[in-house]
Formats: sequence, C-alpha cells, structure tokens
Amino acid sequence: MDKIIDKISSYNIFNYVFPGVLYCIICDKYLNFPLIQESLVTGLFLYYFVGLIISRIGSLVLEPILISMKIVKFSDYSDYVRAEKEDEKIALLSEINNMYRTIVSLILFIAGTAAYIVALERWPEFRGVSIYLILTVLFILFLLSYRKQTAFITKRVSSNK
Repeated sequence: MDKIIDKISSYNIFNYVFPGVLYCIICDKYLNFPLIQESLVTGLFLYYFVGLIISRIGSLVLEPILISMKIVKFSDYSDYVRAEKEDEKIALLSEINNMYRTIVSLILFIAGTAAYIVALERWPEFRGVSIYLILTVLFILFLLSYRKQTAFITKRVSSNK
C-alpha cells in the first residue's frame, strides 16, 4: 500500500483523489447518497475513480464549452511545450489550472447527481434503465478520453521533433 501511495503524484491527488473524496462526502452528508467506504483501500480506489470521472467531464465537456464561450483561451501547444522547457513553473501552473477546472466540474457533477436522485424518486422505473445509461456514458467518456490523450501524446511528440 505504501508503494502505491508513493507513486501517486500531486496531480493525481489534487485532480482525482481530492475531488473524489469531496464528491463522496457531499453525496453522503447532503444528498443521502452513501459513498463513503469503511475500508481505506476500497475508499482510495473508489475516490480516485470518481475523481477521474469528474476530471474527464471537466476535460471533455466543460473545457470545450468554456473555450467556445471564450471564457478560456489556450496557447498554441508547441509554444506551451517550448515555454515549459524554459520555465519550470508552467507545469505547476497548468496542474493548478486543471484542478480549478476539475472543481468546477465537481460542482456540476454534484448538481447532476442531485438531479439523478430526484429522477429516481419521481420515476422509480428509471432505476432499472439507469445502470445501462451510466455504463454507456462512462464508455463514451473514457473512449473520448483515450482519443484525447492519444492526440495529446501525438502533439507532444510532434512538438519535440
């Protein structure tokens, strides 16, 4: 267990574990949707996975919306790669930037969970179909994440030629 914890980077802590833990605590305390785990190991994996989902929603859904609304604007990626080599703080600033995006996504995810709970209460027959809906959304989310990460790696390789 110590070896696993040693390998968790600050990025993973602040962009996956932290929002996952916050989400589960808020769901447990305020939405009567129990997600807190008694086992530390089980909890760590659940919180990390939930945080990963929240982060991916921020990256794949929220970020494009913010870009289209001109709320955020990114530098050209090759400029970013060059600047990152010159100024080591850029990587830290990017990590913090991603954490803020993930927190905004966390807030939206909590609101979505509250709406899901209301839908289950209002339409009990929705419960039987909801697992298929959740699995479909997760499949699409991680498929798009894989595509985005592959494109990111390809751009990074091209920028370092």
